[in-house]
Amino acid sequence: MDGATVVVVGGGGGVGSVAARALAQTDDADAVVIADLDSSAATAVVSEIGDSRFRAAGVDIGDPDALGEMLRGAAVVLNCAGPFYRFGPPTLEASIRAGVDYVDICDDLDATRALLALSNEAESAGITALVGMGNSPGLANLFVKLCAELFFDEIHSAEIIHIHGGEPDEGAGVLKHRIHAMTNDVPVFVGGEMHSVRMLEESGAPFIRTVDFPDVGSSKVFPYPHPETITLPAAFPTLRRVTNLGVVFPFPYFELTQDLVRAGMASEEPVAVGDTEVAPIDMMVSVLRSRRPELLADAGITGPAGCLMVVVSGVIDGEDHRYEISLSSGSAGAGEGTGIPAALGAILMLRGALECGPGAHPPEVAVPVSDLLELAPMVASGVGVSGDGLPLTVRHFGPSGECEEIPFSLGGAQ
Repeated sequence: MDGATVVVVGGGGGVGSVAARALAQTDDADAVVIADLDSSAATAVVSEIGDSRFRAAGVDIGDPDALGEMLRGAAVVLNCAGPFYRFGPPTLEASIRAGVDYVDICDDLDATRALLALSNEAESAGITALVGMGNSPGLANLFVKLCAELFFDEIHSAEIIHIHGGEPDEGAGVLKHRIHAMTNDVPVFVGGEMHSVRMLEESGAPFIRTVDFPDVGSSKVFPYPHPETITLPAAFPTLRRVTNLGVVFPFPYFELTQDLVRAGMASEEPVAVGDTEVAPIDMMVSVLRSRRPELLADAGITGPAGCLMVVVSGVIDGEDHRYEISLSSGSAGAGEGTGIPAALGAILMLRGALECGPGAHPPEVAVPVSDLLELAPMVASGVGVSGDGLPLTVRHFGPSGECEEIPFSLGGAQ
């Protein structure tokens, strides 16, 4: 490949297509390959973008030789293909073999551990891997970093809370990630120590709470196994508590997923159905996708929305303070919330602007917050996100509980 080429793996999907459109807003990439198992979906994305730098390609990322051949000569691979517990580490391994820098949106805890464990191999190959550059993880990590750098003398806790829903469709990869979250341990960092709970078991119950989200409304949130709880304490040693709580609306849809998991439908071991063997999880995904339009209609939901809220507490001049950063939209959902920061990470990598050397790194170690905030408006506005491109609301709670909203520009607090 000639020039600075970006390969967007999973570029035909809901997140990858947004990331592709975001990449089109700058001239940093000389060429962009939209690669997907569904080559017709990749072609549709390229046609929609209408930029001569873009071309479509079909690839099965489960085939390491085919993937390696596609990556050869590229500058950056942007991996948007889930579920990451299956496809994350093999794709980074292929990138290392091909000598290509790597960015992904991995939000699976076990996959993140496996990806970060490849850091020495990446470093030896001179490859930089930015792991988890989406919404949560991704922007969530960077909002904690922003608070630590801009507001506090010392941070003690970080609570990450997220909601989204109403997207036109949810693919199997998205649903399997959610099922994975409901069936695996959720790490919570409490009292300076790591503990494990389960979303659907008694151990997770103390963390369930109701949150009022801007632009979305009130909802219960549940402990989620996103990787911020393991990466943030390593980056900020003064932290004593880190939790991640999330949900998807409409709540009956999320609740149906929970009920099916409780009924044992999350198993990947095939069972006989007549003359055919079917994995229960695949049947579960089909049931959820078939029921989803009805549940959206019953709830009166006609489009996507979402909110990421990060609450950071710590000390300023010897006194306790709290900052709450919310990024919300009544018209954009998981595709925009994840795809835009993924593209921003790839662009900053192309520019050589990351704050780390070769190896595998989470966003809080690698990404300069100020550079990301300055780049966001142009990139986001080009994919249909109105306003300043990163509509942050920042609220400060002082030692006596008084609250003030902090004017925030893309360069920081005013």
